[in-house]
Amino acid sequence: MFRGFSKLFSKENKDLRKRIYITLFCLGIFCLGTTITIPWASVVYQELGFLEIFNLMSGGGLKSFSIFALGVSPYITASIITQLLQMDIIPYFKELKDQGYVGRQKINKITRYIGIILAFVQAYVLCIFYMRSAGVYAMLKTSLVMTAGTAFCLWMGDQITNKGIGNGQSMLILAGIIQSMPTIFTGAYSGFITAGTYASWLGILLFALFIIVYVLIIVGVIWIQLAERRIPIQYANRTNSAYGKDQSFLPIKINSAGVIPVIFASILTTIPATIVNLIGNEAAIEFVKNYITFTTPTGFLLYVILIIFFGYFYTFMVMNPEEMSKNLNERGGYIPGTRPGEETSTYISNSLGKLTIVGSLFLVVLAGIPILFSGIFELPATVSIGGTGILIVVGVAIETYKQMESSLISRSYQARRKRLR
Repeated sequence: MFRGFSKLFSKENKDLRKRIYITLFCLGIFCLGTTITIPWASVVYQELGFLEIFNLMSGGGLKSFSIFALGVSPYITASIITQLLQMDIIPYFKELKDQGYVGRQKINKITRYIGIILAFVQAYVLCIFYMRSAGVYAMLKTSLVMTAGTAFCLWMGDQITNKGIGNGQSMLILAGIIQSMPTIFTGAYSGFITAGTYASWLGILLFALFIIVYVLIIVGVIWIQLAERRIPIQYANRTNSAYGKDQSFLPIKINSAGVIPVIFASILTTIPATIVNLIGNEAAIEFVKNYITFTTPTGFLLYVILIIFFGYFYTFMVMNPEEMSKNLNERGGYIPGTRPGEETSTYISNSLGKLTIVGSLFLVVLAGIPILFSGIFELPATVSIGGTGILIVVGVAIETYKQMESSLISRSYQARRKRLR
C-alpha cells in the first residue's frame, strides 16, 4: 500500500496531486466555516436529541449555529426522499430511474432543489425551537445564512467530486466527524485522569482501555465494511475454457444499508420527547422520559427493534431481489443450480435476509455502545465510544482509498504500455 502511494510524488501523477490539494483546500474551508458562528444567533447549549447525529456530521457546527450548521444533511435527507419516491410511489421518478444516466442526472438535479428547500425549512424550525427570544426578522436572517451555507457546501462537494478525490458530500461529512474526534479524546483524558473522579492508577488504566477499545471497534467496523457474500454467477454465452478459472460473482455486503437505519431509529425515538417538551404536558414528559427515551430499558429495546426493522426495509428497498434477478436474466447470467426468474429472486432474497440480520445486529451493537458507555461512566456528554460516526468515517475512507488505488494502478498500466510501444 505504502509503495503504491509513494508513486503520488512521481512526475506522471502531478494532476492526481492537484486533485488531492483541491480536496484538502475545500475540506479546510468547511472546517473553518463550522467555527464561524452566526453573529445574531444564540448559541445552543441544550441537548439536540435526534439532531446530535447531524451535529456530528457538521463538525459540531449545528450546536453553535455556525454558517455551516446544517452541512449537507438536508441533501442527505432529500436523497433518501427521492430514493423512496422511485419505488413506484410516483411514476415520474420510476421513469427517470429506468432512463439510465440521463434519468439519474435529472434525479440528482431534483434532489438538490429539494435539499435547498429542506435546508431553509429545517433552519427556520431550528430557529423557532432554539431562538425563541429572537424576533422573526432575526430568525429569517439566520435561516437564510444557514441555507446559503448548505448551498455553498453542496457546491464545494461538487468541486471535490469533479476536480478532487472521492465523493464530495461524503468527504465533507468525513471532515466534520474527524474534526469532532479530538474533543472525544481530550474529554476522556480529562474525565478519567485529571477530573479526580477515579484514583490516578485506575484513571490511567481506564483511559488506556478506552483507547484500546476504540481501536478494536475501528478494526471491527473495517472488517464488517469489507465483508461480503459472493454469489457465483455464470453466463450462457461464456465457457470455462475461454475464460480459464475466472469466475463472476454477485457481491452482497453484510451492511448494505449503511447508517440509514440508525438515523431513522434515532429520529423516531427522539421525536416524542421533542413534541412533549414543546407542549409542556408534565405527565406526557414523565411518560416519555421513563419509557421511550433510548436511555431507558424499554426505550433502548424500541431503539433496537427500529434499527433492525429499518435495516431490512432500506436494504430490500435499495437491493430489490426481483430487479436483481431480472437484470441478471437480461444479461444472460444465472446462479448455478438455480432456475432463472422467481427461484433466483427467492435465492437472492434469502441470502440478503440472512446477511441483513447480521448487519442490523452489528448496527445495534455499534449504536448501543455509546449509550451503555455513558450510563456506566460519569463523563462529559461529548465523550462517547463507538457510534455511527466511526462507521461513516471508515466507509468513506475505504471508498476514497479504493478510488485512489484504482487511479494509481490505471496510470501505472498506461505508463507501462507507453514504454512498451
